[in-house]
Amino acid sequence: MEEDKIIEIGIDKEERLYIKPASKTFPYIYREAMEVHWDNEKAFLYTPKPKQWTYLNWYNQIIKAAKEQSCKLQLTTATLWVNIPEKLKNEIQAQ
Repeated sequence: MEEDKIIEIGIDKEERLYIKPASKTFPYIYREAMEVHWDNEKAFLYTPKPKQWTYLNWYNQIIKAAKEQSCKLQLTTATLWVNIPEKLKNEIQAQ
């Protein structure tokens, strides 16, 4: 399985969680049927705006979908956190 660093994780203006990998792209992630999508222009994975699920649930869903595409996404000390509440950041880092 390939590994790639998460260079950025955030919540965009549409309230969607996104994860930006360092180098890997996921143009066919939709085939996993996990409601995780790839934005080719911004080069990130994203989820719908949460309704029943929390942002933490969606974070885990993105990680799981990437694994289905044979890529393990990993947080680093250099990961940039954009518009992520401190509580959510702590929950993600505790995973």
